Amino acid sequence: MIEQLILGNLRFRETQFNDNIAYYTELTKGQSPPILWIGCSDSRLQTGHITQAPAGVLFIQRNIGNIAPIHDWNFATVLEYAVKHLKVKEIAICGHSDCGAIKALDKDLTGDVYIPLWLNNALEAKNRVDSRITKPTTPEEVKERSRLIEQENVRLQIEHLKTYPIIRQALQEEKIEIHGLYYDLHTGALTKIV
Repeated sequence: MIEQLILGNLRFRETQFNDNIAYYTELTKGQSPPILWIGCSDSRLQTGHITQAPAGVLFIQRNIGNIAPIHDWNFATVLEYAVKHLKVKEIAICGHSDCGAIKALDKDLTGDVYIPLWLNNALEAKNRVDSRITKPTTPEEVKERSRLIEQENVRLQIEHLKTYPIIRQALQEEKIEIHGLYYDLHTGALTKIV
């Protein structure tokens, strides 16, 4: 598979890179992306493809479940660099349909060490949805419940994001906007979550 990736890179260089060499040369001088994108690590969700954003537009942080964990050094570093140094103007947290992390909230993960700990950051989304709906009994209801939890998880992660002092200050000073997004794998549609 690595050889296929290297061949893909060769095709990229021979076409898109060479056809836009001035653009890519400009990118070597530094970055100033306007958006911090917090998305899921899911391999079916290729951010640049679904948004058609060219290189240099998105500063990307991906993890399982598009989580904005509270008190995480890695995540805090991304936020600090994006807001303080890159001066992003917008932050997007993007969830998606058929999310394995959300499905795992209902599974017994005995034997796993890190995944259950990580998913504790999304558990409240499941609890909120389950408190509002009746227990699903049909496959359609199960699918709808998952969609509701996936979308509620985006809202929850926005709440988590706002616990970071650098984000609270940037919001107070009106230096950034935060957006919740949801990508549907079945339709290819990217929509806002309110």
